[in-house]
This record gives sequence, structure tokens and C-alpha cells, in this order.
Amino acid sequence: MSREIQTDRVLECERLSCPMPVVKTKKAMEEMKPGEVLEVRATDKGSVADLQSWAKRTGHQYIGLIEENGVFRHFLRKASNNETKAEVKFPHTMSNEELNQKMASGESIIVLDVREPAEYVFGHIPGAISAPLGQLEEKISQLDPGKAYAVICRTGNRSDMACQILAERGFAKVKNVVPGMSQWQGATESDE
Repeated sequence: MSREIQTDRVLECERLSCPMPVVKTKKAMEEMKPGEVLEVRATDKGSVADLQSWAKRTGHQYIGLIEENGVFRHFLRKASNNETKAEVKFPHTMSNEELNQKMASGESIIVLDVREPAEYVFGHIPGAISAPLGQLEEKISQLDPGKAYAVICRTGNRSDMACQILAERGFAKVKNVVPGMSQWQGATESDE
């Protein structure tokens, strides 16, 4: 027996990809009262990790998720003013061009692609390691904290979150690649 979950607002983010579900969720939360529940409906599989990570970073409560016919129904509770945290961007970045130059010069840098598996399969930087943001915590033990990492996603938002997670775990040589794969001009390969 399933119950309908009581929400104060529904936000339609279907057919939108990263970073738009988070951008729209942030704006909607600003308009809500503490304690109110927002339902975000998205079709982007990446929205699962994106919204959970965003809620954790800002102090809002990620209540849960229901998936129905390819639609992810996210439920978030707006935190009170004393529970919220200022959203902080990861301070260490590099441009797409800088990454391309480092790779061309043979500099030792590992490219960590935190996009969803389907995004990675259809086009990624040669040699990049696939570690979707939602699986990063599980894969951290396979990474070497002493090595340099260039973390990339589609637009720089998921990779920003991934860099923060890695830095919290002792990875000191981590940079967020901005603007990411959406504007990557360097070599790519696909696994299709």
C-alpha cells in the first residue's frame, strides 16, 4: 500500500540536464518557508547525486526519492535559517584549455569524469576514469590521494561537488575543470 507524500510545492525539471535541476531547486527553496517540502521531478539520472549533494552542502534535508517510469521524484525539506549553510564553491579550478595543455605536455594528471555512465560512454577525454558523482564515495578507495586530479563533468557543477568530497577525504591536488565537457575542444573518444 503506497501513500501519497504531502508536499508544499512541485517543481517540474523533466527534460532538463545538469545544472538546471539544482539551479531551479535552489531558486524554489529561496521562495519557500522553513519546514516546507519541495518535490522536484526530473528525468536526468544525474539529478539523484546532484540534488543529494546540494542538499547536504546547503543544510536542506534530502528526504528521499521515488522513481516512476523514468521520472525521479525528489523530496527535500527546506531547512530553518539556523540549519542552512552558505553554498561554497571549490576554490581550485582550471580551464578546459589548461587541462588540454597539461595533457599535451605529458604532465602527470589524472582526469576523473564524474558524469553519468551514459554521458561518459558517448564521449570522454581519452584515458579519463569514469567515477559518476553518485558512486564517488564507493570508488574513493581506488584512487590515490597523493596524485593530481582534474575533475570534470558537463558544466562544472557536479565536478565542484566531487572536488569538495575528495578534498574532505585528504586529496590535496584536486582541480575542478570549468566549464567542462559542454565546451571541451580537445580530443575525445567514445565506448559505443
